[in-house]
Amino acid sequence: MHIHHIALWTAQLEELKNFYIRYFNGISNEKYVNSLKGFESYLISFKSGGAQIEIMRRKDITTHQHTVPSIGLAHFSFSTGSKETVLKLTEQLRKDGFTIASEPRITGDGFFESAILDPDGNIVEITI
Repeated sequence: MHIHHIALWTAQLEELKNFYIRYFNGISNEKYVNSLKGFESYLISFKSGGAQIEIMRRKDITTHQHTVPSIGLAHFSFSTGSKETVLKLTEQLRKDGFTIASEPRITGDGFFESAILDPDGNIVEITI
């Protein structure tokens, strides 16, 4: 078994799709629309395979319900393959105005990583 996808509700469907395409080399499918339910979504996949991200919007889901830290999804992580890429991507995101939640560092358990907030405030780790 493996994780197929992680799903995120958003009120900013196009902005979130473009964020994961631009910064994490995502590839989007065509937008799925269910007019009857007021539902739209994209499935973002990645060249290296692995889990996908489903970005979803529904007319009746309009507010953020999570606080950090809380029970439930804490973050998800992208592996870049190198320390240099972690540093470069973190600086590009900073330059483009995104919040750096955790500066690049070696963690207590030996990972080299940083963490940023996506346009909806989800914590995204960037690691080797």
